Amino acid sequence: MKPEIHPEYRDVVFLDTQNGTSFITRSTIKTEETTEVEGVEYPLAKVEISAASHPFYTGTMTIIDTAGRVERFEKRYGRRKKKREAAAEAPAEAPADDDTPAPVEEASAEAPADDDTAAPEEPVAEPAAADEEEE
Repeated sequence: MKPEIHPEYRDVVFLDTQNGTSFITRSTIKTEETTEVEGVEYPLAKVEISAASHPFYTGTMTIIDTAGRVERFEKRYGRRKKKREAAAEAPAEAPADDDTPAPVEEASAEAPADDDTAAPEEPVAEPAAADEEEE
């Protein structure tokens, strides 16, 4: 390695500011603050979220409403849910006054062949002329 081009790699204390948990790991982060742990002085790096306070690792989810994101989501997608609920509550169409049932369309099992796309059948030559000559 070339000298004087690499940052200093040392033990650093990371402090989670949400719950006060701290841990020591190696890092190249530059900090002005220091702290003492078990009689040894270490550089101190403050972090807002760590594994000790992150909702994914702790199993607790909290909704942080930053600039009305929840309201925008509800405004945008909440209407669709209301429309579905209204459609489910609406009564089904009433049958016609006469006793004839409504026509039911059935899907055919085979698609109809188009005349343009079907290959024309070629006539097969019969070997009748060849049989007459051999006799």
